[in-house]
Amino acid sequence: MIIINNPKPNIWTEILKRPTQNFVDIEQVVIDIFDDVKKQGDVAVKAYTQKFDKVNLNNFTVTQLEIETAVASVNNNLKLAIQTAKRNIETFHKAQKTDIITVETTKGVKCWQQKKAIQKVGLYIPGGTAPLFSTVLMLAIPAKIAGCSDIILCTPPNEKGEIANEILYAASICGITKIIKVGGIQAIAGLTLGTETIPKVNKIFGPGNQYVTVAKQIATKYGVAIDMPAGPSELLIVADKTANAAYIASDLLSQAEHGADSQVILVSTSQNLIQLVRAEIEQQIKQLPRKLIAKQAIQNSKLIYVETNKIAIDLINQYAPEHFIICCDDEDFFVNQISNAGSVFIGSFTPESAGDYASGTNHTLPTNGFSKAYSGVNLDSFYKAITFQKITKEGLKNIGPTIELMAEAEGLQAHKNAVTLRLKDI
Repeated sequence: MIIINNPKPNIWTEILKRPTQNFVDIEQVVIDIFDDVKKQGDVAVKAYTQKFDKVNLNNFTVTQLEIETAVASVNNNLKLAIQTAKRNIETFHKAQKTDIITVETTKGVKCWQQKKAIQKVGLYIPGGTAPLFSTVLMLAIPAKIAGCSDIILCTPPNEKGEIANEILYAASICGITKIIKVGGIQAIAGLTLGTETIPKVNKIFGPGNQYVTVAKQIATKYGVAIDMPAGPSELLIVADKTANAAYIASDLLSQAEHGADSQVILVSTSQNLIQLVRAEIEQQIKQLPRKLIAKQAIQNSKLIYVETNKIAIDLINQYAPEHFIICCDDEDFFVNQISNAGSVFIGSFTPESAGDYASGTNHTLPTNGFSKAYSGVNLDSFYKAITFQKITKEGLKNIGPTIELMAEAEGLQAHKNAVTLRLKDI
C-alpha cells in the first residue's frame, strides 16, 4: 500500500481517485449489448451468456426441483446463520415503515401522503468469484416487506449452468421463486427491455462490477429506475493511536478480497499506527484463500497520514466512502461531522463485515463518491410516495384567490379559470 504524508487539499482529488475504468470506455460495449437484446431477446441473452459465462443454456429459469435440491444441499449450520441474518435484517427494515401522513394545510384543504410498493422489481445478485447470497437477503427482504408484487432475481450461472446452492436457499426462505440464470450486462438489459424469459421491471436493484454499474445507468435511459450506481466495493477507515492495528488490517483486507478493482484506504493521525497496519496487512494477506485478488486491490489502496481530525474529516467527506469505519478515541467527532458515507461502523468491535451479513443494516450502498447524493438501499427504496388532496367548498374559497393570483402572474389563464369557474358556482 502507498503511504502518503500530509497531502495538501489541492491534490486530494488526485490521490483519492477510484481504480475504475472511464464510463466512456465501457458505455459502447453496454449499448451494443442492449441493442442486441432489444432486437433478439432471449437469443441475444443466450449468446452473451455463452460468451461471458462459458455456458450454453436453453432454459434460463431456475426450476422448483433445482430450488428444492439446493435447499437440501446447504448445511444446517449455514442455514441457521442465514436465518439469523434474515431475522435481523427484517427487524431493522420493518422498523422503517411509516404511517400515512395527513395534514390540513388550510381549513377545508386536506393533504396526505401514502407510500405504495413498486410493483415490478429486478434484483441483481453478483456471481463471479464469490456468489453473494447475502445480497439476496439485503434486497429480497425489504422488497417483500414493502409488498412488491413481482420480484425477479437475476444471477449468473457457473460453467455447469448452475446457481450457487446458498443463493437459491436464501431466495427460497425470502419467498422468491422467479429466478433467472442470467448475469452481467445481458441481465440488466433483459430486466430493462424484457425478453421471452426475463420480465421487464420498473426498478433494478443490486451491486455489480463496472459493466453492470454502467448497464444500470443505461437502463435509466429506457425509463427504468435504479437503486443507485453501486460499483466495486470500497472502504475507508479513520484511526488514531488508540486503534488496534490487527483489527484495522483485517477490515481493510475484508474489502480488498471482494475484487481486484476494490479500494481500501486508511486515514490516520498516527504515523506509527500506519506502519503497524502495513506490517499486519503483509502478514494477514498470506493466509487468505483470495490473496491474489486482495493483493491486486491493495495496489489501488492508500495509507494516508494527516495531522488533525479536522483535516481527516474534510478529506473523508470529499472521498465519500461506501463503508466508513471509525476507530478513534474521539469517535463522536466523526459521527457528528460525517456527511458523505453509505454506512458507518463505530468502534473497534464493529467490523464492516457485520453490516455485510447480519447486523441488520443493508449492504447495498453507493460507491464511487455517490454517497454525496445517494442513500443505501432501505425500505423506502421499494416504495414510491403518492400525494393526495381533497378540498371542500370552504377550502377552495380559502385558497382559491391565492391560486388565481399566482396563475395569472405566470400567464396560465386556464389554470386560473379552473378555480374561477368553481368559485362562481360556490
